[in-house]
Parts: sequence; C-alpha cells; structure tokens
Amino acid sequence: MVGLSRLSDTAAVDDVIAALERDGGVIIEDFLARETLEGLRRDLLPLLARQSAGRDGFAGFKTRRLSALFAHTRHCVEIATHPLYLKPAEHFLCRPREVWVGSDKLSLAADVRIGVTQAIQLAPGQGAQPLHRDDTVFLWRHPTGGREGRVQIICAVSDFTAENGGTLVIPGSHLWDDERKPEMSEAIPTVMKAGSALIFLGSTFHAGGANTTLDEYRTAAGLALDAANMRQEENMYLSLSSDLVASYPEQIQRLLGWSAGANHMGWVEVDGQMVDPIHLLGERDRTNLKGVGAARHA
Repeated sequence: MVGLSRLSDTAAVDDVIAALERDGGVIIEDFLARETLEGLRRDLLPLLARQSAGRDGFAGFKTRRLSALFAHTRHCVEIATHPLYLKPAEHFLCRPREVWVGSDKLSLAADVRIGVTQAIQLAPGQGAQPLHRDDTVFLWRHPTGGREGRVQIICAVSDFTAENGGTLVIPGSHLWDDERKPEMSEAIPTVMKAGSALIFLGSTFHAGGANTTLDEYRTAAGLALDAANMRQEENMYLSLSSDLVASYPEQIQRLLGWSAGANHMGWVEVDGQMVDPIHLLGERDRTNLKGVGAARHA
C-alpha cells in the first residue's frame, strides 16, 4: 500500500494542499523548530507523567492525555500559526457561500477556530485505537465535496515508529462515503522523527497505533483547526480563563474563539450593540467598540 507523501518544512503551501486533496493526509518533516520541540517537551512531559490513563478502549487504557494545551505551554502558538498548517486549513475550511441579505447578494466565509488541543502519550502495551473520523463530532456527511469541517495536526514530540504506535492512516479515505467500513488492513502507520508532523483532514480515517515495544513511550502534541460555524469540541471558554487568553497575541485570541467573524457567530451584547468579543479582552478601549451586526436588525 502506498504511504502518505512526505514534504519538507520548506514546501509550498500549494503542495501541502494538493497532498491533502489527493490522500487526506501528509507528513511535514522538521515541522517544529528545535526550540519549539524542546519547549513542548519541557512543558508537557512532566504534566503527562501525572495524568491518569484512559478508561475505555477508545481513550486507551495505557494512554495518557492532556487537554487545554494553551494553558500549559506557549509553544502551541507556533503550531497553530505555522503557514504550512494554517494556510491549508483556511483553504479547506473557509470556502465562501453566497447568501441574500435583502437585495444584496453577499459572499460569506467562516473563519477558523481551534476546536480541540491535546497531548497524547501511548505507553508500551497500548493496543490500536478503533479507526475513526474526527469530524464525527459534527455528524458530518461524506463525501464532503471538498468542504471540510476540520483539519487536524499531530506533532511528534517523540519519534513515531510502526512499533511504538505511530498514528494509523488510511490514505484516500476522505473520499469515501459513509457506508464504507474502514479495515485495519487498509491503514498504514505514520513513521516520522520527533519534530515532524502529520496533517490530515477531519474526513480521513485514522487511529492511534499499537505500542508493541517494551520501553518506548510515543508522545504527540496536536490540535484541530475547525470551521468557525461548527461548535468547538473542547470548551475553550471554560478551559481557558479570559485573562490567560488576553495574554496571547490577537491572532491566537481569535483562533481560540474570542471573535465573531464575518458570519457574526459568537457576538456578545455590550451597551446595546452586538460586539466582537475580541474587544472584551482588554486589547481596545470600550469607547472604540464596534458592533459586528450593524446591518442586522429585527
């Protein structure tokens, strides 16, 4: 079976998009800068060591997970904003739709949101996870016709091998309909060195692999970029305090969900105006608040 394409960190965005459109996934070698990889290890490994293992076969009885990563490490910024991840995600997630507003025909596109963050560590003896699609959380229908709800990334914090549980992927499965059942015989393991990354579409069948080693822990840090008209899988508003979010650059604030976007989802009322919530994080004076729905009325 043919594996996923492997591209370097100097690849063109269009090459990443083409690989995702063809195979549903792609490996980017040396995706993380050395200081980012070292920072992720320093911040996350001690926390993972204190986490309990999962309690069911899907979460993994010998798998540790840590969520709310933006509360635990500042190095997720480099992952979320990396052009070889963010730009392809925007390509798949921000496809416009034409809508009528009165006599005006407008073209509106959803923004991008960080839908979930998680570090995952597979211990020796962990079995393979069931094959699944991550856009199942949206009850998404397939084939998607090129309009995706999620683009995911898994960054290797340790080396990924076929033996230690490198993520299983079925290339081309993003094109399948909902009647076709995935088989383990169709899945291939992701093999990549620490610092590399697997990017894949929410419609691609995948799973954590089996860790058959005696003493190797397979560790990953990842997140999902979702279309902003979908509910975020991880509740960022309860996981992260507004003070913490305010300490990040505005681009990250918006990606975490403190933004209404062009389609006006997520606004809050302030002084009778429907306001973009980015203004509530202290970045601008309240006298400069601008309603996001000035053209909208009952």
